[in-house]
Amino acid sequence: MTGAPLVQQPSGARAWLLSPEPASRWQARLGRFYLGWRAFSKNPLAVLGLGVVLLLILVAIFADLIAPYSPIIGGNLRTERLLPPSAAHWFGTDDLARDIFSRVVYGSRTTLWVVMLVAIIATPIGLAMGTVAGYLGGWVDTVLMRITDIFLAFPRLILALAFVAALGPGIDNAIIAIAITSWPPYARIARAETLTIRNSDFIAAVKLQGASTPRIILGHVVPLCLSSLIVRVTLDMAGIILTAAGLGFLGLGAQPPMPEWGAMVATGRNYLIDQWWVAAMPGAAIFVVSLGFNLLGDGLRDVLDPKAAK
Repeated sequence: MTGAPLVQQPSGARAWLLSPEPASRWQARLGRFYLGWRAFSKNPLAVLGLGVVLLLILVAIFADLIAPYSPIIGGNLRTERLLPPSAAHWFGTDDLARDIFSRVVYGSRTTLWVVMLVAIIATPIGLAMGTVAGYLGGWVDTVLMRITDIFLAFPRLILALAFVAALGPGIDNAIIAIAITSWPPYARIARAETLTIRNSDFIAAVKLQGASTPRIILGHVVPLCLSSLIVRVTLDMAGIILTAAGLGFLGLGAQPPMPEWGAMVATGRNYLIDQWWVAAMPGAAIFVVSLGFNLLGDGLRDVLDPKAAK
């Protein structure tokens, strides 16, 4: 007599995470995180992107320990200028006899600083504009969305160039300019999500309980918009890095002798034929980090997007 095949039940911590009846909100949240991580880890490219981003963070944190030379002070201009990659200088040296590997390592701090500050500044602005416009509607929606359309009408790099030209060159002004040009897509996404939420039954129930409009937006609408916004912000990181590198390439971003990948590429273009490594190494860093953020964003979209096919 053959019996039905036995299904192995999860045990221990896994069983606690996958419990169909969680005992607390904390357990339910950890369970959702675990399921999301399982789905995310099945995508090898997304895991590769996460690894690249984590490597960028670690390199930026431990740059002092990783870099073998000073990123600013060069060596002997007679004997160490424009040296090719070797055991002593892994990425070669530039026109001022500075170690390119050390400058790329320290440049990761600038890149991470730009990415973090732009996300911190632009995301709340876009989220606030989109949720308020979508929830209130009417003339508020019209005014806020027309302002958004004005910003979207110009290419991001061109608009950032205009703001940096007005504010003056420098990494701080470049961050402000990039943040000012980055929020409109987030506002569009937040508005679209809010339009699908504002007429829901649970919003009507909260209104009947006497909740004010700010409380409804902050406590109920904003949390439901965050997942889509996180995906978009992650995917936009590559564009932010390229915009920052473009400003640095044009001399409007980080100023010498500060190590910044775009400025390093601009320096290396003068030696592109014979000393290709001067421009190629920071260019490869820009490519790898941008690709990592794109892969990570694609993986997060598959996990966090409720409308994606499972």
